[in-house]
Amino acid sequence: MKSFVYYNPTKIIFGEGAIGKLASELKNCGDNVLLAYGKGAIKREGIYDAVIKILADSGKKVTELPGIMPNPTAAKAREGIDLCKRNKVDFILAVGGGSVIDCCKAIAVGALIKEDFWDVLYTKRKLAGKALPIGTVLTMVGTGSEMNGNAVITNEEIKIKAGFYSPAVFPKFSILDPTYTYSLPTYQMVSGICDIMSHLMEQYFSGKDDNVSDDLNEALMKSIIKNTRVAVKKPQDYTARSNIMWGSTVTLNDTVGVGKTQDWEVHQIEHQLGAYYDCAHGMGLAAVSASYYRHVYKNGLHKFRQFAVNVWGVDPKGRTSDEVALEGIARLEAFFREIGATTSLRELGIPDKSKLGEIAESTNLLKAGFKTLTHEDVKNILEASF
Repeated sequence: MKSFVYYNPTKIIFGEGAIGKLASELKNCGDNVLLAYGKGAIKREGIYDAVIKILADSGKKVTELPGIMPNPTAAKAREGIDLCKRNKVDFILAVGGGSVIDCCKAIAVGALIKEDFWDVLYTKRKLAGKALPIGTVLTMVGTGSEMNGNAVITNEEIKIKAGFYSPAVFPKFSILDPTYTYSLPTYQMVSGICDIMSHLMEQYFSGKDDNVSDDLNEALMKSIIKNTRVAVKKPQDYTARSNIMWGSTVTLNDTVGVGKTQDWEVHQIEHQLGAYYDCAHGMGLAAVSASYYRHVYKNGLHKFRQFAVNVWGVDPKGRTSDEVALEGIARLEAFFREIGATTSLRELGIPDKSKLGEIAESTNLLKAGFKTLTHEDVKNILEASF
């Protein structure tokens, strides 16, 4: 394994009824709270009322930022930053999924600087040294944002969707109640699960050495696959939903990524699909993953063969490594199809190929995967995904 430093300060409060611990966590937080959430689901499910009561009973002054959308925009983050500055907010409580939490992370940084947050974090690529403290109540799994320092924001004006990292935006605490995910529409649940699988594969399909991070990764992939098959049929199966929720968190809290290189090119491609078409993130990942992996598998044949055998149970007897590797990719694609994910750009809602070249040219090209792509490679992958 490569040398690494592991850092994760987030406190996790997990299980049914975990919201009952919110009051005790708020004792150590500021008095002026920004309560941020999405477009209404938490009100329909009664989560909003429970949180508001706890905030009121805790003596907090509350400013609300509703309506945070999937693929949160720079404009929405700026709205939250303005609210924080005008109302002297000293703590942010994000109630929702990864989009709400990511938006709050950008707000947390932007509220403490004079410059525009996009210019600092994305244009100048500066590491944020400070941010308002954040707590989260998770209602949708997938991004792992509840236990990491990452955030992805879409700048709709320039059609760029990109991420930033800062140790300053790790949540102070995150409340994870699997029952909060029961009523999530199947499409959104499946999208989140595809995101989890992609996070695992981005960390797995890189590096030349086999290590304990990859062993943990394989176990998580098999667990997510097994529990997803249950959850799709029985959305209120607590065991399945709790395993998926915790699996999602562990997937992107650095546990399975330390000590090795990581790829993340599939995410770069999907980010630009999202910037142009505002598609569901996980579904976009599912739509391009198989085509990407067929494009690069020969450069990491040993790992793709291992993936097929150890994760999907492909029998390698009497077959070449290429045949085994391709069967593993085929089974991944079949799994996505089985659970109702999109496996093509057309299914994703992209009407034609007219923008694919432009999307490819705007895609950020990384160098950590098995193969360093060109923009022409990206275009070919997108066309193969169509």
